Amino acid sequence: MPSADRLAFVFLMPLLAFAAAFFVLPLAQLVLVAGSGPNGTAEYLAILTNPRHFRTLVSTLALSAGVTLATLALGTVVALFLSRTRFVGRALLVSLLTLPLAFPGVVVGFMIILLAGRQGLIGGLSQSAGLEKIVFAYSMGGLFAGYLYFSLPRVLVTLMAAAEKLDPALEEAARSLGAGRLAVLRDVTLPGLSPALIASGAIAFATAMGAFGTAFTLATRIDVLAMTIYTEFTLNANFATACALSLALGLITWGVLALTRNFAGSGVAAAG
Repeated sequence: MPSADRLAFVFLMPLLAFAAAFFVLPLAQLVLVAGSGPNGTAEYLAILTNPRHFRTLVSTLALSAGVTLATLALGTVVALFLSRTRFVGRALLVSLLTLPLAFPGVVVGFMIILLAGRQGLIGGLSQSAGLEKIVFAYSMGGLFAGYLYFSLPRVLVTLMAAAEKLDPALEEAARSLGAGRLAVLRDVTLPGLSPALIASGAIAFATAMGAFGTAFTLATRIDVLAMTIYTEFTLNANFATACALSLALGLITWGVLALTRNFAGSGVAAAG
């Protein structure tokens, strides 16, 4: 083996050891435990064959897709505005918008409770106005708000960087040819942002699929995959089902990430 190759192999050893210890071995153990339950290898399909688990999968997919679309819509508007507008306090506003990056999911869930819980701000204001007390923190609506708050800064950072790289001459040329604002947005701006939209959307979807802290904090009437796995593992001591659901969650999330990377090509890697 040439000395250069030997040196490269030496430097790769820590990476290989880390991947084996913290990825390959745990994943192999998940596969083994999932197939060692009373249902045998049929447990691998529990997420499809068990009605409750299938409903949980559908709810989780719908929630994650909704959060992703809402995050991309808000993030695109805010990113375009901040990347093209200079005003006093802009830096402070950007800092505040990215502040949730410092919060774990449990803190985000607690903030949603303070906002829309039984003693929350929104409920107090609705009662003061003579209306019915509004409480949605412990439902899918509360989890949607928490995931949106959690995902928005991650999408915003990526989209702002992409928006600042757009060539304004392309939009000016489109306007000079008679294109309106919506036409410019549809035909010039959004296609230019598409790699960043795909990359940040995939990350937002994957984050919503596997997020646990916020769901755990708000888990009164919420049934998502992360909470189901936790329940099967801790309360029911059903290790086989918990492992099978974990594998299904990982495969779905990995599939979405792989699909978006293949769909957008190298643009996803660059935007992400």
